[in-house]
Amino acid sequence: MGGGFVGWRWRFKTSAHKPLTAEEKFENEQHRLNRRVYVNFAISFAVATAWVSLSIWLSLRWVEDLTVLVGEIFALLVIGFIAYVPGFMNFFMISTLLLERQSPVRAVTDHPGVTVLVAAYNEAAGIAATLTSLAKQNYPGSFQVLILNDGSKDNTADIVREMLGKLHIPPNASFQLMDFERNRGKSAVLNDGLRAASHDLIATVDGDCWVRRDGLTNIVERLVSDTVNTQAVAGAVVVRNANTNLLTRTQEWDYFHGIAAVKRTQSMYHGTLVAQGAFSLYRREALEDIGGWPEKVGEDIVVTWAMLIRGHRIGYAANAFAFTNVPENFRQFALQRKRWSRGLMEAFKLYWPLLFKKRMTTLFIWWNLLFPPMDLIYTFAFIPGIILALCGYFWIAGPMTLAIMPFAVIWNGIVFRTQKNEFMRAGLKVHRNRRGFFCYAFIYSLLMQPVCVWGYMAELIGLRKAWDTK
Repeated sequence: MGGGFVGWRWRFKTSAHKPLTAEEKFENEQHRLNRRVYVNFAISFAVATAWVSLSIWLSLRWVEDLTVLVGEIFALLVIGFIAYVPGFMNFFMISTLLLERQSPVRAVTDHPGVTVLVAAYNEAAGIAATLTSLAKQNYPGSFQVLILNDGSKDNTADIVREMLGKLHIPPNASFQLMDFERNRGKSAVLNDGLRAASHDLIATVDGDCWVRRDGLTNIVERLVSDTVNTQAVAGAVVVRNANTNLLTRTQEWDYFHGIAAVKRTQSMYHGTLVAQGAFSLYRREALEDIGGWPEKVGEDIVVTWAMLIRGHRIGYAANAFAFTNVPENFRQFALQRKRWSRGLMEAFKLYWPLLFKKRMTTLFIWWNLLFPPMDLIYTFAFIPGIILALCGYFWIAGPMTLAIMPFAVIWNGIVFRTQKNEFMRAGLKVHRNRRGFFCYAFIYSLLMQPVCVWGYMAELIGLRKAWDTK
């Protein structure tokens, strides 16, 4: 009896001190970070709530003065959506980014097969570069590229055929053109591509994107490293044609600064709200479960929300870069942002029960619900308020508005540092784009919010839907 007991204790100690394998270390670190996420959420929520409480106290006189002019309800609506709501969002994100810890990446020895779907409509200007970037991927596993020509009226298909004859395609890859004579829309050709796909991981790349050489590798490794329930991962989309003019320079900051910060924040709490079509990765089974891509102008946000409502997690690969061409004139910019706004409305029409899901990402669904009224107040109250302030009437924009400038500087500094560090890890350099940043900080919203309102109205009154890219 005694000898058996001693032997058992010896075996237990030996087992307890056995070095952990790399996989066990990965799992332990992932579990630790997952537990920490709930603490970070609580801290960020408390910080944001404290800021709003302080804002309300500081703005009492402002509310009183504006109430005399327009009534209490309208005064509270205006100040609430100009100051309180954006303040809560910004301070929640500031706190989250300061608390963020990168989740580990699993050491992948056997990379799964991937099918890359490239939907193209009139992409003669950019499709050659897109295919070149995909042929240069360093992905160790097998991958298939399906170019889906959606009845282009230019010579997109001819350029693809020429490129397929010239490209040095690696032995683990295959490229194929699926040439559709009639234009049916992006969702239709993506679903055709899904049915023709050979692999269980499906990536989408826009026909004007340049995917960095390690982009496919990084986005796949992010997916297989995230928690089991992760069904899609959004890549990091940045601007490729920033040097074209002031509008593209300004959009460079929007992608680098605003969109990236929002995705980082959302993914930390297990629910990136848009796995954008420009560069994202999905599990085939999850796509088939929701019926593929819907026939919507915002098909990427709708397909993402369809996964979220099933309880799935959507991640974000901050180091999986794709460079995209953004609109170079105001008309195309306005049409793009109108389409994005309509996509948000489409998602809410179909998946409004997400507002009542018991998960951390539900907070961001509520944020999206607040965007339309916030854009309306900004367009029809704050912009006129700026004009009134220039005339000497500080009813809406005035000293209280200027008081938040130091916090705006802090916010931009934290986001810039976070993104700059990500670029440096990837060996990329941040452009010295000062004019673009000035326009992004002080003028961009004056353009974007009215365009968003246009998109909401177009969806509400049922105007004809179109992709509006060419």
